[in-house]
Amino acid sequence: MNTAKDEVRKLLDRLPDEASLEDIQYEVYVLDDIRRGTEEIDRGDAVEHEEVKRRLAKWLDK
Repeated sequence: MNTAKDEVRKLLDRLPDEASLEDIQYEVYVLDDIRRGTEEIDRGDAVEHEEVKRRLAKWLDK
């Protein structure tokens, strides 16, 4: 398993040299969000797409 530092190093290597600090912060945020989402799915804590649509229907139909 890669460490967080390894993941950030890979991310930095993929970004263009002109990337701003804000660009880098955003990419790190997205990387972490994906990691947390994957862990949530692995734990079985995720909500299925159809359930989300059902829950949101009452708000979207108004």
